[in-house]
Amino acid sequence: MIKHIVMWTLRGDTPAERRRHAALLADSFHSLRGRVPGLLHLEVGIDSSGVDYACDVVLYSEFASQADLDAYASHPEHLRVKREIGDLRTARHQVDYEAKEPR
Repeated sequence: MIKHIVMWTLRGDTPAERRRHAALLADSFHSLRGRVPGLLHLEVGIDSSGVDYACDVVLYSEFASQADLDAYASHPEHLRVKREIGDLRTARHQVDYEAKEPR
């Protein structure tokens, strides 16, 4: 299994504007459920800590294989979401890793 984690810092002059952008981002990603083959799990979290070094939103998703993650990257629905959220962010961080069975 491949785990794909992305975190964003969002545009906005006020906390309320960043919260509104976070909700838009979350809605866009939630719309992918059931539309992308190989996407096993998707969850979006909006930061509640309020600390100045925290990202605003995190995406946690799981894929059956690296090939499924690669297909997701170019899937038309994922590309649609990327267009929808492109102007909302000021920074993006990503980690992909293969989940190993516990020893």
